[in-house]
Amino acid sequence: MANKKKNYIFTDKKNPPRAVMSSILGVISLGAIATVTTLTFQTQGNAKNQYGASLFLAMIYSFIGIVLGVLAKAEKDKFYFFCYLGIFLNLLALCAISFILYAGAYGL
Repeated sequence: MANKKKNYIFTDKKNPPRAVMSSILGVISLGAIATVTTLTFQTQGNAKNQYGASLFLAMIYSFIGIVLGVLAKAEKDKFYFFCYLGIFLNLLALCAISFILYAGAYGL
């Protein structure tokens, strides 16, 4: 039997807390958008004022999430998965909110 050499790589890299928070804010924003969209479809397009406030807060969370993701990406010797995930989720949420506003303004 061949002598297999085991290679272990020990590292002190960690996930930046800002990146994890960015991902969490992205999930919260997308969840709020999905909930508001579903509730609005159930009432045949009659959206309440609270739905607009929820989307406004989701938009603020998305902006904050993007900033946190970019700041976390600037850190050296860290894992960057949650940085990229947070930036992607928050950009997706902003695109969804932009589409909802565009559709509402121009009647799509």
